[in-house]
Amino acid sequence: MASADSDTTPAPPAADPGGHIPLAVKILVAGGFGVGKTTMVGSVSEIPPLSTEEVMTEASMGVDDLGGVEEKSTTTVALDFGRITVNRQVVLYLFGTPGQGRFWFMWDELAEGALGAVVLADTRRLDTCFPAVDFFERRKIPFVVAVNRFDGAYAYEPEEVREAVDVGPDVPIILTDARERQESKSVLLALVEHVMRQRSPAVSARPLP
Repeated sequence: MASADSDTTPAPPAADPGGHIPLAVKILVAGGFGVGKTTMVGSVSEIPPLSTEEVMTEASMGVDDLGGVEEKSTTTVALDFGRITVNRQVVLYLFGTPGQGRFWFMWDELAEGALGAVVLADTRRLDTCFPAVDFFERRKIPFVVAVNRFDGAYAYEPEEVREAVDVGPDVPIILTDARERQESKSVLLALVEHVMRQRSPAVSARPLP
């Protein structure tokens, strides 16, 4: 299991010179198995990300759906965790959810207090993101759909993905590469802007560093 050592993980950002403690904002990164959640959290986190990936064993045979990702040998069994500072006032804490159905019972607890969510999608297996979309719609948690562009996958247009996933015109659909830090940051910025538009249409989000 790859994880950050709790003794060496950097401390949370300090208060600014005015004595203000940064606002901690909880963001979820969700989606099906093997869509790139662990990769996205790791690419954008400013601290060594905590990952609870475990090697898949024979116990998962017949239980976990490996369709389309047969070469994958590990799976997240609890969560991924990372952090990115927007500015001195706002810090995003990222929680990657487990993708396998047998771990979905953890989603309710992870979603507690979340400001919004990123739903990662793989166009080769688009149906794997449906449970996450349904989860956040039912709980009225704002989300964006980020299409992770895998090598060799057909390049669908955002509106084609919107129709296939069946989300409203207000939900941002973003094409991204979860391996690239700047692209992952752009997804988070789009989510923050989406949440702020819902709460106050006149307010715009500040760019991420």
